[in-house]
Order: sequence, then C-alpha cells, then structure tokens
Amino acid sequence: MEIITQTPDFVICIKPVGVDSEKEMPLLLAQVLPGEFFPVHRLDMGVGGLMVFGRSKQAAAKLGALIAQGQLKKEYLALVHGCPEEKTGRMEDLLWKDSRKNKVYVVKRQRAGVRPAALRYQVVRTGEESLVRVFLETGRSHQIRVQFSSRGYPLVGDHKYGSRAREKEIRLFSAALEFPWNGNRLRYEAQPEWISYLPEPDGQPAVHFHALGPGIHAGGQVL
Repeated sequence: MEIITQTPDFVICIKPVGVDSEKEMPLLLAQVLPGEFFPVHRLDMGVGGLMVFGRSKQAAAKLGALIAQGQLKKEYLALVHGCPEEKTGRMEDLLWKDSRKNKVYVVKRQRAGVRPAALRYQVVRTGEESLVRVFLETGRSHQIRVQFSSRGYPLVGDHKYGSRAREKEIRLFSAALEFPWNGNRLRYEAQPEWISYLPEPDGQPAVHFHALGPGIHAGGQVL
C-alpha cells in the first residue's frame, strides 16, 4: 500500500491487488496513520489503484454525497484483448449479478436486481492487446470487466470474463480521482507498474503516463 496524500479530512492511497477495499484497507491504513478510516467507494479484490477514505464519518458522508451527485470522477486504465472498432465511445448496459457465483452478466430486460451501467472510453494504444482509458459514469460490481468482455474485448488476466492470457492479475487499475473540496477541484493520479512492461508496437510511441491525457502526472494537483 502506498499513501499518495493525506489531509485532515481524507487519505488518498493505492490499494494493492488482493486486498479487500472495504474491510482490510481501513485496517492497513490504521497501521501507518493515526485515527479511523471510512471507505466511501470500493475496488474489486483483484483490482488495484487509487482510493479515497474519509478520516471521519462526516468527511466520508461528504465524499459519499459527491459520488452520488456524480462529482467524484473515477478514471481507470485497462489492457484489453483486441481493439474496439471505435477509438472513443460509450457503453451502456443492464447488469445483473449472480451473488452465488460472484459473477455479473449483461441482460436485455429490466427485472429485480438489474442495474443500469454506463462508461466512456478512449483507446490510448492499439495492438493485439490495447490500452484503454475508462471513465466511469456508474459504479457497478465488475462493471468495466463485464462491459468490455460482452463486446469481445475481455481484460487481460481476467479469466472469469474470458481472458486466456497467462497473466494471473487483471490488467485494470484505478488511475485517477477528481473531485471538488473546500472550493478547490482536486485531482490525484497514479499508474500501474505493468504499464512499464508493455511491448512497444511498431509505429507507436512508448507509453508514458503523461501521454494519457492533458496535465496528467503522478501525485496530486489543484486544478
């Protein structure tokens, strides 16, 4: 676990792969920082990346309200098999989760337990495996994984949703959080270690994090 920044109200940190975001992460934070920590969003167990935790119930409630209002923006980096035909686009589906199997399915009709899901994406680099930047509009369980898989582009390493790659870890990373706080708009960013291992296709530039979008760099900034 890495602490990106801490304030009296919240902590921004990087959740390691394999750690429960709601139960284990607050305990890990309490081992290195004083006080209590309250989760306001989650990441799948097999996904790492940026998370924000409130340092009080009041701060957590305020952050939770920002999420509910769509003011806390989440961006991800995903490595998918193949390449979407459209380099930028939007995916909108109805998702249903089978809790017994811990698996999510795209369905065609609304019924009990079905929830709408939407995301936008931008293909950053193409190849047999393509790097995609994902902007969540909703936050459903396994959302990115199942929406890309249902269109024939499973995430590399995501064997539950169709990947046949040798990688044991899902190539999905919570790369940016952006939200308003006390009159400022804050943005925090990080990149996954696996980006540095990606091969460089002919005719395409090497992947550097600053190339993934305007103004992006590791750490945080006031916009």
